[in-house]
Amino acid sequence: MEDFIVSARKYRPATFRTVVGQYALTTTLKNAVITKKLAHAFLFCGPRGVGKTTCARIFAKTINCFTSTAEGEACNQCESCVSFNEQRSYNIHELDAASNNSVDDIRLLIEQVRIPPQIGQYKVYIIDEVHMLSQSAFNAFLKTLEEPPKHAIFVLATTEKHKILPTILSRCQIYDFNRISINDIVEHLQYVASQESVTAEPEALNVIAQKADGGMRDALSIFDQVVSFTGGNITYRATIDNLNVLDYDYYFRLVEAFLSGNVIDAMLIFNEVLNRGFEGQNFISGMSSHLRDLLVAKDPQTLPLLEVGEAIGVKYTQQAQKCQNAFLYKALEISNECDLNYRLSKNKRLLVELTLIRLCQILQPVQPQPVQRDIQPIAANPVSLPVQQAAQAQHPQARPQSAAPVQTLTVAPPPQVTAPPPPPPPAFAKTQTPAPPAPKPAGQSTRMPGLSIKNGFNKKDDSAGLNQQSGPSVSLNTPFDNEALILAWNEYAQSLTVENILVQKTMQTARPLLKGNYQFEVAVDGPQQVEILEQDATTMVTYLKNKLKNTSIQMHIRVNEVNERQKAYSMQEKLKAMMNINPELIKLKEIFDLEIA
Repeated sequence: MEDFIVSARKYRPATFRTVVGQYALTTTLKNAVITKKLAHAFLFCGPRGVGKTTCARIFAKTINCFTSTAEGEACNQCESCVSFNEQRSYNIHELDAASNNSVDDIRLLIEQVRIPPQIGQYKVYIIDEVHMLSQSAFNAFLKTLEEPPKHAIFVLATTEKHKILPTILSRCQIYDFNRISINDIVEHLQYVASQESVTAEPEALNVIAQKADGGMRDALSIFDQVVSFTGGNITYRATIDNLNVLDYDYYFRLVEAFLSGNVIDAMLIFNEVLNRGFEGQNFISGMSSHLRDLLVAKDPQTLPLLEVGEAIGVKYTQQAQKCQNAFLYKALEISNECDLNYRLSKNKRLLVELTLIRLCQILQPVQPQPVQRDIQPIAANPVSLPVQQAAQAQHPQARPQSAAPVQTLTVAPPPQVTAPPPPPPPAFAKTQTPAPPAPKPAGQSTRMPGLSIKNGFNKKDDSAGLNQQSGPSVSLNTPFDNEALILAWNEYAQSLTVENILVQKTMQTARPLLKGNYQFEVAVDGPQQVEILEQDATTMVTYLKNKLKNTSIQMHIRVNEVNERQKAYSMQEKLKAMMNINPELIKLKEIFDLEIA
């Protein structure tokens, strides 16, 4: 029985020309051989199975070849090449740093470096997995690596370049090997299949290349496995069954369900995938890749980025024409979100099913049903109706929007109270219509906490204002001067209670200034004072209208920018301002008996 040799060893490249997928690196090495410009140390780094050690062996054989070709290739006929091919050459030494990583191993290597070659010109030392050397071994190797004998050349190979000391990297020429593309792997597999008399479908070889993830050694190992499974006839169906790869057909069916909004079909397809033993993580990752391939297949310029077989590529192109770019963008976003949240989810199946439902609703979104509410209108109070109509005439901007009707419950005031009903809120204040206060016993003060805010004036000022029957609907334009305005302003400030201490303090520090047309301006020190006055502006202006018997009074509030920018406040003034904003500081000062330093 003939000894079997795996394809990864049997078809291992013997010349630079047969190396797959590393054209730039092999060209550089050949030119160095031709021009005799050889460095004393090389570092080959890259993923597994991309040809690092193979290129190191080819390079060692070529530089010792007696009759190398004009293209920089070894002749494979001289004594040096024959001894190398038969694995009996004394000029090439390989060291596995994974198992020989101590200082003693490096010292033994350094002693061997001193011996010149008996046949050939160079002694080549290939150290594989060099990142496994210990820290002390690296340090012992530094001097020899920097200044080796003329006949010694070191070729270091590693898959983890970041683990190598910078002092080692600075002494080497670094060659970064790339992952081998899917097309290059498929072409090489077709060559191997033809040499082994194996029939293989291109789609099956494409699946093997994708499974190899850019490594030729892995691809050849998978190829041997599938050949053993199929008996020399590699088909697409047999390949996906043997490698446990999810078929493209599932994703094509899923996209059709997404386009038609068929949630039931999508759920059944996912259940079928789970029954075949596939994980939800692999399913959602494959769906994201499928959506990406559909997006790539829509444009002829990006079609080369589609790394699938010719027959599968036709199906991608046909389905891509049915999908809009907006649909694919949104579908990719949803599937990628599911992929990111999969590991954190406790109910992973539900997460994927919700994702499928969202994908089905991209083109057929669910329209929310309007909620119908039966609202019974409340009859308007005959007393408050004229007041509301007059207020809407004066403040048209304060009318409620039709999209959000407000139901107002008005309670008729007792006959003992003669205060007029509260005015409607302006556009900048959000207040509710309060109920009139209850009657007070004889001899008791009519001003209660909050009464001045609700009604705007005391009962004793009712004689100076408008009567309840006329209300604000009566238009009066009694002239007044700035002194009368200040007097009414101070009277209203004194009528405020402790609950409205901020408004009172702000009114005491600000003075109104009459501008004309019964409009006055109030200048305050900052935006916080503006907000305080605006909260009480409705009742304040109503009080002034009734006190001065003029319904055309309007108030404007502004920030005194000069005071903000130029005034220098003392510590006492700052503390006073802070106490105006936060009355709790007064209690804190009294409790701890605090003073300004």
